[in-house]
Amino acid sequence: MEFSSKLLENAVNEMSQLPGIGKRTALRLVLHMLRQPENQTFQLANALTKVRAEINFCKSCHNISDNVLCEICSNPKRNSELICVVEDIRDVMAVENTSSFKGLYHVLGGKISPMDGIGPQDLNITTLVEKVKTGEVKELIFAMSPTMEGDTTNFYIFRQIQDYSVATSTIARGVAAGNELEYTDEITLGRSIIDRVPFEASLKS
Repeated sequence: MEFSSKLLENAVNEMSQLPGIGKRTALRLVLHMLRQPENQTFQLANALTKVRAEINFCKSCHNISDNVLCEICSNPKRNSELICVVEDIRDVMAVENTSSFKGLYHVLGGKISPMDGIGPQDLNITTLVEKVKTGEVKELIFAMSPTMEGDTTNFYIFRQIQDYSVATSTIARGVAAGNELEYTDEITLGRSIIDRVPFEASLKS
């Protein structure tokens, strides 16, 4: 792809690093921004700069937050004895959209995947185990995507906390095996949360 401007080429190269954005799509987006009023482009650039520089991660659940504690963890109406364990922030949003869960979350920041070089030490597992050790958590719901990596992560955490008095369950397999949680429709995901099953039972299936 030939460019008449080095500035345009640099912008397209940077834009094309985003997931799902190829060079042609990146070019279309950059040209679209050039056609917009200048202040609109600057507002977009400023919003991206601020979110990168100023965003926080909740010190309790690792969800994205504007404050030290996210709105969910700081809400006294949420059930702090029930924790839903998810892979990333998009899964928190997916479960919240079902309006079926009133507990708290714990965002692992990924899933165990040896092929991708991701081990337990790369995830927020230690802080989850520490929560369980306090005795305040009564149940963990494993809401990882039903993939091999998701199941491996669930099992690893289960082994870490099995000596403590905490119930473990996993979302019902109304979510098709191999699907990513964020792409599951809200009704199916909501029912899966409500109809969760003991984690030990899922190991036998």
